[in-house]
Amino acid sequence: MNRTGVVLLSLLLALPLAARADESASEGRTWHRLVGILQYLQADYPAAVESQSEFELTEQKSFIAEAVVAANELGSAGQGFLPRIQAVKARVDEGKDPEGVSRDCGALVEDLVLAGGLSRSPRQPPNLTRGEELYKVSCTACHGADGRAQVTIAQTMEPQPANFHDPDIMAGLTPYKAFNTTSFGVPGTAMPGFPTLSEDERWSLAFFLFTLRQPACEGTPPRVSLERLATATDPELAAEYGEQNIACLRRKLPDVDEERALMAARTRVEEALRLGGSGDMLGARNALLDAYLTGLEPVEVKLRARDPQLVTKLEQSFLQSRLAAERNSPHLQDEGRELLSLLDQARRGSGNTASMLSVIWLTFLILLREGFEATVIVAALLAALKKMEATQQVRVVHAGWISALVVGALAFFFGRHLLAGANREVMEGVVALVAVAMLLYAALWLNARANMSRFMGELRQKMQGALGSGSTLGLFAIAFTAVLRESFETAVFLQGLALDSASGVAWGSLAGGVALVAMVLFVRRVGYKLPMKTLFQASTVLLVATAVMLLGKGLHALQEVALLPLMPIPFVTVEMLGVYPDAVSLTPQLVLALAPLAFLAFRKGRTARLAGASSQG
Repeated sequence: MNRTGVVLLSLLLALPLAARADESASEGRTWHRLVGILQYLQADYPAAVESQSEFELTEQKSFIAEAVVAANELGSAGQGFLPRIQAVKARVDEGKDPEGVSRDCGALVEDLVLAGGLSRSPRQPPNLTRGEELYKVSCTACHGADGRAQVTIAQTMEPQPANFHDPDIMAGLTPYKAFNTTSFGVPGTAMPGFPTLSEDERWSLAFFLFTLRQPACEGTPPRVSLERLATATDPELAAEYGEQNIACLRRKLPDVDEERALMAARTRVEEALRLGGSGDMLGARNALLDAYLTGLEPVEVKLRARDPQLVTKLEQSFLQSRLAAERNSPHLQDEGRELLSLLDQARRGSGNTASMLSVIWLTFLILLREGFEATVIVAALLAALKKMEATQQVRVVHAGWISALVVGALAFFFGRHLLAGANREVMEGVVALVAVAMLLYAALWLNARANMSRFMGELRQKMQGALGSGSTLGLFAIAFTAVLRESFETAVFLQGLALDSASGVAWGSLAGGVALVAMVLFVRRVGYKLPMKTLFQASTVLLVATAVMLLGKGLHALQEVALLPLMPIPFVTVEMLGVYPDAVSLTPQLVLALAPLAFLAFRKGRTARLAGASSQG
């Protein structure tokens, strides 16, 4: 067995001895221990089979047997993994299928990390200066000042201390494994654990070890998440980012705001699980809400630009975990562990930045997506007013949407804190509900005009003043609120993208603006050619449909900040249309969508009755 195997084997044997502080800590360490065993098998079992060394094969059998013991120690949480571990054990005991065993162990590791809610990286960037100080005090006696273990006392030890310049040792070592070694020590050797060191200090020491064989950093390292640096070997980083960048990656650790926020969210979720485990479900619910608002919301924009599906999963997982806490459900632990895994998945990509070309494209798509609804509404109003020759009111509509864009621009430049966390969700929810009211007003206004032929004749003759001062104010409010919500949301998205490429946002905004102007002109031209009644009826349907969509989005936003309760029901999620599987948002949407149909049916019946009465008379 190579020295990497010796180090990892000693580490794994150390884990059971160190895990006796309390039940919660013991279970967490058992999860880590099981993951470590399977990682070792994944890496070393194929080599053991190839060597046909009886010692190596016997060692592999002892490891898989220990994995079975660890799974049993986890109780009910580990029972679901036992059949898969037993299947691996059967092949290892016979010394067969090295590729299949390695593949299945890797799959088990990922599933165990999810089930155990395990974190394999530091909560904040390690302090390498502090790590060096700790190394000089605690490690130089055996490993030497340079980490080569070329000191007199090292020659008397069996096994000898690790040489941190040895490529074979470093090829299988990660900061996460080094962190565990400093935490638990290596029984049977001179390597002690350092329980008196804080978690941050142990991570600092672990990361410092990887700088010992690296030259000075020249230049700026690529942006990589701490999550990736903690779980990657030097050869893996070299394959991904180039050998020339390894020194800087190990010597200049990243401090990415996005990852820091996600780690803060993870810490609060862990606290929620502890509170829930002790029976404090209200505290767990509040911790989950705080994790969402202070951890995910501030970085949602960048995450959504990079991986919208992951953000959707995170939001759903937060809501499900909070619902489990509110209902005092025993599933809180399972929901919370899945949430922790999703947060770690988000952290792994947090160091990535988008290229200028991709930022241009994303900005363009965001402007089209966010601006489409508002643009069509404004264009429909303008087309209707032009058809009625209401010139003064056309200017009012223009003043409304331009004012909303100005507010959005101010939000982009000055509203980073105002539009973060709960403030953003509340503002989006309130603006959406106000927009619903104004859109319904516009729909009723247009519908009334579509069925008043005498009034339409008057509009054609009088041009100005056909609409009262009340309608003038209403038209301004409709245009303003229709654009305001999308303007705010667009400002938030573009703020996040501007961190990667401000020029990309500028060019993308220009392209998106041109596309939206073209859309307005097209709708106005088509709308102007439509018959008056057809135009008004189509506009009414459009406004009501938009109101239904915004009603769902507004209510959902208020649910996310716990201003409205959660009442999930079996249904589909169509985020673009504001449809969510929750009775609090879906029921009002159904009522609003069906109300016009009920009104039409009532009016049709009333007309029929009046006609019948008239014919009888």
